[in-house]
Amino acid sequence: MKISVVIPTLNEEASIGHVLDRIPKDPKYDWEIVVVDGNSKDRTREIAESKGARVIIEKRKGYGRAYKTGFAEATGDIIVTLDGDDTYPAEKIPELVDYLIKNNLDFISCERFTLMQEGAMGITHKVGNKILTLTLRILFGVKIKDSQSGMWIFRRKILKDLNVTSDGMPFSEEIKIEAWRKFKCEEVPIEYRERKGEVKLNTWEDGLRNLLFLFKKKFRRV
Repeated sequence: MKISVVIPTLNEEASIGHVLDRIPKDPKYDWEIVVVDGNSKDRTREIAESKGARVIIEKRKGYGRAYKTGFAEATGDIIVTLDGDDTYPAEKIPELVDYLIKNNLDFISCERFTLMQEGAMGITHKVGNKILTLTLRILFGVKIKDSQSGMWIFRRKILKDLNVTSDGMPFSEEIKIEAWRKFKCEEVPIEYRERKGEVKLNTWEDGLRNLLFLFKKKFRRV
């Protein structure tokens, strides 16, 4: 079985090397690392390639756009996602893949709040996440604790049945809505760490955009 790890990056030279070094290449699987780079102006691509990653440049903007490009390029049976800022526990990937297979799951979303390190997320970001997650639960009946997590483990074959329309930050919540509607899914707590490098998330702007997207998606379905 082959595992594809897909990582979107933008100016992550301070962290991408650490992230790639943390990924244990369990020998019972074949591995590929796909870095989708948003045309970084630093050494992100150079560092990623030196660590053995396949780097794809995606000049079109958007978090979701980067993942759509990465998923199209990935050849693994199972896809794992995480950010390039070293906030997610890349060292846990083989354990999470094993859990997906052992429990015959199709999709795992990693929940950050239970095991979050102190200082990893500001209070405004936490409150925003709680509001978005509560809204998602009410509108779509998806019983999860963290709608904005960017670490997922899923079987590549389910992608064809996921109607994920967003090219931006709402991609994260939308892929969970789609997966929970159609497949066997579970949320698993993981450690979440303070990021390395510059913060690119605009808490208020991105939060409002994500909130509005949930209502638009709900009404489109109706």
